[in-house]
Amino acid sequence: MFKWIYPDEYLDSTYSIDFQMLYDDGYRGVIFDIDNTLVPHGEPADERAIDLINNLRDMGFKVFLLSNNSRARVEMFNKDIGVPFISMAAKPLTMNYKKAMKEMGTDKNNTFVVGDQLFTDVWGAKSMGLKSILVKPINAKEEIQIVIKRKFEAIILSRYNENENIV
Repeated sequence: MFKWIYPDEYLDSTYSIDFQMLYDDGYRGVIFDIDNTLVPHGEPADERAIDLINNLRDMGFKVFLLSNNSRARVEMFNKDIGVPFISMAAKPLTMNYKKAMKEMGTDKNNTFVVGDQLFTDVWGAKSMGLKSILVKPINAKEEIQIVIKRKFEAIILSRYNENENIV
């Protein structure tokens, strides 16, 4: 019933993703959400996020930030990272996923998306035919509109876990 929005992978953390395996499988572009995917909501890039992005670039990945948050928020996060980004991205609409891939020089066959929300990150990725990796949110403290969406996500993810036996 919900398979159209199931992620391709559901993991505990962005920092547990086997990026080397993805690179070996031919992926060259990664589109990241920021808040609760790379850092807690509203926080600047920390050492762990900076190291991850630098390691991905060294590995050969093109990295792009796609956020529904404001330009000021994304610029603050990106200050020490310096990768291309789109703020106010209107995820899950697909137009900015297309722009991100165009800027990275990648396509739907070699790009994947990492985010913490089904109804924005995963839905947008699935609509584009991109591999989607859903990660558990870093911090439970979130804005009210996200808290409400999490209730619906929990229903879908309980079915995902039952059907896929993946945690």
